Amino acid sequence: MRDTLLAMALVIAAGVWIKQRLGAQQAQQMRAFLTQAVYRLFLPALALALLWANAPQHTAPLVWVPVVSAACVLASLAAAWLVYTRAGWMRASAAEQGALLLASGFGNFTYLGLPVLAATFGPAGASVAIAFDLFASTPLLFSLGAWLAARFGMQRGTAPTRELLSAPPLVAAAAAFALSALGVPAPKPLAQALHTLGEAVVPIMLVAVGMALSWRRGWLARAPLLLPALLIQLGFMPLCAYVLVRILPVPETLQSMLVVEAAMPTMVLGLVFCERYQLSTELYAEAITLSTALCWLTIPAWLAVA
Repeated sequence: MRDTLLAMALVIAAGVWIKQRLGAQQAQQMRAFLTQAVYRLFLPALALALLWANAPQHTAPLVWVPVVSAACVLASLAAAWLVYTRAGWMRASAAEQGALLLASGFGNFTYLGLPVLAATFGPAGASVAIAFDLFASTPLLFSLGAWLAARFGMQRGTAPTRELLSAPPLVAAAAAFALSALGVPAPKPLAQALHTLGEAVVPIMLVAVGMALSWRRGWLARAPLLLPALLIQLGFMPLCAYVLVRILPVPETLQSMLVVEAAMPTMVLGLVFCERYQLSTELYAEAITLSTALCWLTIPAWLAVA
């Protein structure tokens, strides 16, 4: 596990280096192209490869994955809501509150969770990461998350449900489950092509994570705002998963995977929602940076606990 995390950290560092070489503006454009390629081509191919081609081994026990995922996300959002909107000592603007709610409730379940679980648990772990994100976290992000962003942001708008229903990874995952349920076999050439495309997901996503990391001076003044989000994302959410997998009839083979998946840092995609609804993008980027740096300590700890 330690060697795996170190290797991933080196790939993320390569993304940081590229950002420094290109400059912030060009790096942002390049990251946008990379993430769009993953979102529209490579991740859907990986979802089909894992959930269709390998369905007999890996999809049967996944019914509990979205249940645990949704419960963890909702519990974390509720905890963040209490801290950032009801605690009298927490001084934050509406734009900061909205950004920190998203930073607390939605983890980097695909961009980082998929590489970590695939390297640690194999194809079964990759299937869990995809189901955890696409069948619970992503629908909640595009519905409840978007509503919260619009409520706290300066730009009002409706939740982008149409975008959710047409999201290529979600459509591909749903198609994979349908094909599996109907017993339609994956042709060997197509399965190989999907596997080849899917192999590109992990390195591209890790480089994109490195290119998304950002930091500003004066972080001590913002530490009281960031600390609760970090504690919720890296501590409270995996604790929720740890409790849930023991009180629900979750297969033992999935329990450790779910706890580790819930321990992922703040998601990168939230930057898009911050920009769209004019939340505090800078503060959210700092939450990504800090939580990603700290997760190299917390993920092994949660794996040991699980």
